[in-house]
Amino acid sequence: MGNWSFLTNHARVLLAIAEDPDQRLRDIAETVGISERRVHGIVTELTASGYLTKQREGRRNRYAIHGQRSLARDDRDHRTVGDLVALLASRDGTT
Repeated sequence: MGNWSFLTNHARVLLAIAEDPDQRLRDIAETVGISERRVHGIVTELTASGYLTKQREGRRNRYAIHGQRSLARDDRDHRTVGDLVALLASRDGTT
């Protein structure tokens, strides 16, 4: 059997940011198990899509998740990014 997961790398990066919005991309990459370059790409995509805001604080970045954003690209599903983060964080014991 192949190596696969129910969660995409995008979801895993989002969850890592929810756990610590001040983390460096290098730390997120280590947590998720992907390259720092790939994390940078995912954060860029999530920011461009309106799921994250990046704010510079000194030499570091702080990320804010827009939890009210819908998970779906259309309005048929009313579950939000915040719902996903809350579900995954509660299963993980982080909330």
